[in-house]
Amino acid sequence: MSTTAETSFPGPREAEPGVLVHSRRDREAGAETWLILAARDKAEARRDWAEYGVALLRCGLHFTAVRIPAEIVHAVAGTSDREGVASYLATALDGGPCFFDGSSRSFYALLPLSAAQRWDVPGTEVLGGDFFLGVPATTITAPDPRCAAWWVVPMDGPAALCDVGIVRWLVERGLLLAEVRAEASEDA
Repeated sequence: MSTTAETSFPGPREAEPGVLVHSRRDREAGAETWLILAARDKAEARRDWAEYGVALLRCGLHFTAVRIPAEIVHAVAGTSDREGVASYLATALDGGPCFFDGSSRSFYALLPLSAAQRWDVPGTEVLGGDFFLGVPATTITAPDPRCAAWWVVPMDGPAALCDVGIVRWLVERGLLLAEVRAEASEDA
């Protein structure tokens, strides 16, 4: 016993009073604006993103970054397949932002500033202080001919950063798995 009301599309939901609903594009624009605040010259950084797909942003002002070698991420993800890694990281990082740079064969997780003082995980490097990092435009989420970097897990909005504990766990687990695989291949 089906009625039209039960089988028809209910249409858009009304937001609860006082609740703001932002589209993906609004959140992306907010993340872009927030990231650009870390540029020495904001207009130049916007031009660089448009022309080259990447701009130099200063770590240590609004965020810090952790450079994680691809081997560690591939070990913990159980794959080196680009889509498989992206799917794994989106879940494992709980949506925290991370990009890949093919030039350095490294992943960069963006973390709160406080991570710079207490990050001590072997095999990685924390980029704080006045380190300038080539960050891809927020719209680049796949390999792009303009640059070697792209967002594996795009920022979900301004100041939406990775959880330090999650990134630490991911890296430590990846190091352990890479070590176990190396030992297994030596024994074979």
